[in-house]
Amino acid sequence: MATITTEYKGDMLFESRVGEHGITIDVPESMGGKNRGLMPPQLFIISLGSCVGAFVAKYAEEHGLNTEGLRVDVDFDKTDHPVRLTNIRVKIRLPQADCSDECRRKALLHVAEHCPVHETIENVDEIKFDIVS
Repeated sequence: MATITTEYKGDMLFESRVGEHGITIDVPESMGGKNRGLMPPQLFIISLGSCVGAFVAKYAEEHGLNTEGLRVDVDFDKTDHPVRLTNIRVKIRLPQADCSDECRRKALLHVAEHCPVHETIENVDEIKFDIVS
């Protein structure tokens, strides 16, 4: 099992560490944040977009598609009661690749939909929480 540790630094600022890499996380101003880092929902969307991008780029390069200008845009809405992200829409842009063939488009979509982050979102079994002293 892999572990990523997120540590509270005080003043509603957090730091997550993965090996030699770290990222600063802040919360919305309404919770006392001060725009010192990305917010957790943004990181969630970033993980989806970058995972899709990586899988599409790998497939495209293996099949001779031009990946120049490859971009993944992820749009979403936020709702209250319960607070969550909804209406997530992923747009994969391959401006230099010929994606006019329906079979190729379906293959690219299949690859994108099977990145680990999307698979987890679609098939999460359970998330357990525990308080440890």
